[in-house]
Amino acid sequence: MRRVAVTGLGVVSALGLTRAAHFEGLREGRCGIAELAIPDLDRLQVRIGAAQPGFVSEERFTRAEIGLYDRTTQFALTAAREAMAQSGLAVDAELAERVGVVIGTALNGMETVDDSYRAVFAEGKNRVHPFVVPRLMSSAGASHISMAFGLKGPAYTVSTACSSANHAIGQAFHLVRSGALEAAVAGGAEAPLTFGVMKAWEGLRVLSRDACRPFSRDRSGMVQGEGAAVVVLEEFERARARGADILGEIAGFGMTADAGDIVQPSVDGAARAIRAALADARMAPDDVDYVNAHGTATMANDRSECAAIRAALGAAAETVSVSSTKSMHGHCIGGAGAVELAAALMALAEGVVPPTIGHTEADPECDLDVTPNVARERSVAAALSNSFAFGGLNAVLALRRV
Repeated sequence: MRRVAVTGLGVVSALGLTRAAHFEGLREGRCGIAELAIPDLDRLQVRIGAAQPGFVSEERFTRAEIGLYDRTTQFALTAAREAMAQSGLAVDAELAERVGVVIGTALNGMETVDDSYRAVFAEGKNRVHPFVVPRLMSSAGASHISMAFGLKGPAYTVSTACSSANHAIGQAFHLVRSGALEAAVAGGAEAPLTFGVMKAWEGLRVLSRDACRPFSRDRSGMVQGEGAAVVVLEEFERARARGADILGEIAGFGMTADAGDIVQPSVDGAARAIRAALADARMAPDDVDYVNAHGTATMANDRSECAAIRAALGAAAETVSVSSTKSMHGHCIGGAGAVELAAALMALAEGVVPPTIGHTEADPECDLDVTPNVARERSVAAALSNSFAFGGLNAVLALRRV
């Protein structure tokens, strides 16, 4: 099996429009959650979210491109551009067929769907934009990234609810490690902060009306966020030979299904995914210094995830640092794992564990070191990034510092 290096990273999140801005927000423990500015906000009970207010489409894309790209695709392309620029990967005609694209998204095209329904039903129009279908198809982000960079290897979308991005990155990792590809552009994107999506999630009664407080005893639910993150993965020796700046190594990937409840998480399913990632990476539990938790701030997820980390890591759970960065950038749904992988890469590269902000009172059932409120300096040689989705779909990435 070949080793797989991360040579590029791009991020769009509520904390900033670049990886540097995202990292700065994580280090500072900045909260990107605020009242939303969307149509019909007064009809919502939950009016907060982690939006990226500084993203202006016209500053990044032509008028013709904006006609083709939903906001989710715009995020994915913006993150991919930054990742490819950092990687310095030169794709010639021969290499193009050996570079793929795998992008995760759960709700692609929601801005387009919301606008189109509003036009037809609320405004009484009989026509919608001619590109509604290509704008909202789930594969739009992967397709446009492949076209933007001339990447002719396999390109596809993975959609597994809130684990979509981790599944996508894990699939890309497998393709490069196996030798099927020399490199891959992978990640996740989501733009769910629309009236329709917010109203749907209200129905589940899992959204907080005031803040995202993972692992805190007084937590009141999750907060929706928008954003994207994309990484460039390359065969390790090839990347080193060309002098690439290696940000970290994807060392292992584990995925499981709970085969239980459609919304209730399973300790066993999550723990098996963590163990599978460790086994794939040939890591021992005490090798892990940091876990970027799924950490949604719902009662069920936080308690079951802490129990799963304890079950999988055993005694090593006493010394591992854990945090949920969703407390800062919200839950980016299909893009969550990628935005959170960026936090794990920061911990490896900079020796800074990002905090879980909003933590006011310890929950005895979340009895891990959850890095409350303030980032912590710590040497991180190995990290895990957890994603656990509705439907019992679990995906965990294992990373090493290079």
